[in-house]
Amino acid sequence: MNRFIPECLIITMICLGVESTAHTFGVGIVTEKGKILADVKDTYKPKLGSGIVPQEAKEHHLRVKEKVVEKALEEAKLGMGNIDLVAYSQGPGLPPCLWTGMEFAIKIAGDHDIPVIGVNHPVAHIEIAKLVTGTQDPVVIYVSGGNTQVIAYASGRYRIFGETEDIPIGNAIDTFARKAGLPHPGGPEVEKLARSGHYVELPYVVKGMDLSFSGIATAAVKLLKGGKKLEDLCYSLQETCFAMLVEVTERAVAHTGKKEVLLTGGVAANKRLTEMLEIMCRERGATFNAVPLKYAGDAGAMIAWTGLLAYKSGERTEKKDPISRWRTDEVEIKWLTRGEPQV
Repeated sequence: MNRFIPECLIITMICLGVESTAHTFGVGIVTEKGKILADVKDTYKPKLGSGIVPQEAKEHHLRVKEKVVEKALEEAKLGMGNIDLVAYSQGPGLPPCLWTGMEFAIKIAGDHDIPVIGVNHPVAHIEIAKLVTGTQDPVVIYVSGGNTQVIAYASGRYRIFGETEDIPIGNAIDTFARKAGLPHPGGPEVEKLARSGHYVELPYVVKGMDLSFSGIATAAVKLLKGGKKLEDLCYSLQETCFAMLVEVTERAVAHTGKKEVLLTGGVAANKRLTEMLEIMCRERGATFNAVPLKYAGDAGAMIAWTGLLAYKSGERTEKKDPISRWRTDEVEIKWLTRGEPQV
C-alpha cells in the first residue's frame, strides 16, 4: 500500500551558499529540490565617482559576513545543524573578495563538519536563472559588470559563442556613468535618463561573434565633455550596446537551433534590453525568459543551488583556492553530462 509522506517529513539535502566575487557579500540557502529558503546580501558601495576598490570591498565583506549568515539562517528558520553542504564562489572575481568568501565558507563548514564545494560564478548565474524561469536548454546572454558572453550548452560544457574582447557591457555603462558623475552602479541611472533621450551616433563594434565596448564608452564620454546632452548619450549608449548584443545572440540562436533564449546577470534588470531581446525572439519563433530582478545580481542562492547540482553529480573541490580568472567554458557540467534532472 502506498503511503503519503508529508513534504515536511521528506529529508532533502540543504546547501548554504556564499557569494563574494565583487561588491556583494551574499548568503543563500537552497534545498536539493530547488526551493530557495533564504537569500540575504549586503553590498559595498564605493564613493561617488569611484569604481570598486578591491581592498575596500574585502573589508566590507569581513565586517558583514557574520551578520549576513545569521540573517540567512533566521530567514530560512534553520540552524547550521540543518545544513548539509557549504558552497562558495571560487571565481572568477576580485582576489581579495574571493579569498574572504572562501575562508569564511571553509571555516563554517569545518566548524560543523560539513563538506564544502567551490562554484564557478558565471555558471551559477546560468543555473539560478534556469531554475527560477523553468528554462531547459537555452541560448544564454550573460551580462554583468564583469562579464558579457553569449553561451549555450553543448557536449558537456557551456560553450561561449560570442563575448566581449575588452570590457564587459556592465563595466562600459558604469564607466560612462562614473565619468558623468552618476552613482554606482551606473546601470539603473543610465536606464532612467535614457527614457528621455534621443539617438546620437556612437561606434558599433561587432567582430564576427565577438563584441567590443571600450571604444563606445570612450566616445560617449568624449561627446559628453563636448556638450552633448547626458540623456541623449545614455539613450544612445544603451541602444548601441544592446543592438550589438542582440545581433550576436540572434546568430547564436540560428546556429544552434535552440528554441529558448535566457537573459541573466546584473544587466538583465534593464527593461530596454529585455524588450529588444523579446522582439528578436518573437521574430525567430523562440521563447524568451529573463531572470527575475531579485536574482539578476550576485546572490548567495545561485551559489547554493549550483553547489548542490555539482555535488550531487559527483563533483568535489580538491584545490579550494580562488580562481580569479575562471572561464565559463572551463567547467565540466556533470549534472547535464550525466543526464541528471535539473530540479
